[in-house]
Amino acid sequence: MLIGEAPGDSEDIQGHPFVGPAGAVLDRALHDAGLSRETVYISNAVKHFKFEPRGKRRLHIKPSASEIEACNWWLAEELRLVAPKLVMALGGTSARALLGHPVTVSQMRGAPTRLTPTTHLWVTIHPSFLLRIPDDVQRRAEYARFVNELKEAQAWIAKS
Repeated sequence: MLIGEAPGDSEDIQGHPFVGPAGAVLDRALHDAGLSRETVYISNAVKHFKFEPRGKRRLHIKPSASEIEACNWWLAEELRLVAPKLVMALGGTSARALLGHPVTVSQMRGAPTRLTPTTHLWVTIHPSFLLRIPDDVQRRAEYARFVNELKEAQAWIAKS
């Protein structure tokens, strides 16, 4: 199960998670890790698109703590219904929603942590982070690390 932050403009228009630019990065990373979108459940911690209009564009605004909390019942129900062995929190907002408190991605990144008696949490970056890295070498390195984490998560699931 992969949990992102909140819908963006494309997601709001199309009604599906990760169908915009970050979704393209996620799809490529899943493919490079030997996974497909059809093999994972994908959702967001916050269900509404919060934005700021800029001309004809709608720019995403990070959800507040109260918005994360307001959508938490929905996320909890998704977790109950999907019953995943592993949930990958894509970014700090989704990690906060799942854990109930703010976390630093860099401190929790790359290893499973028990979330419930039957589910573990793996915190990693949000694919949109990769879109914001200006340096090509650094962006490629971070992308490779993200793909490696997807592979490691798949291996962890297979052996647990």
